[in-house]
Amino acid sequence: MKDIKKITPKGDLSWYIKWIATFFIVTGLMFRSNMFLVPFDLVLSFVGTTLWTFVGYLWHDRSLIVLNTVCSTILMFGIIRYFAVI
Repeated sequence: MKDIKKITPKGDLSWYIKWIATFFIVTGLMFRSNMFLVPFDLVLSFVGTTLWTFVGYLWHDRSLIVLNTVCSTILMFGIIRYFAVI
């Protein structure tokens, strides 16, 4: 069996940002699944996907950039809609 080499950086700026972003997204999903503090799930997820977009930029990874830009845009519209209705 061949060893699988890890190609993502470890210990640099992108490593810290990706884990912080992951924390934001997971926390937002926990809020969303429990319907707890509804606007905060959108905000936390938006921050997380925006940070992941930046990681994609640092890694020159177009799929991360596209996916998280689309997610950030959708979440931004959800945030605007939530606060416009209230």
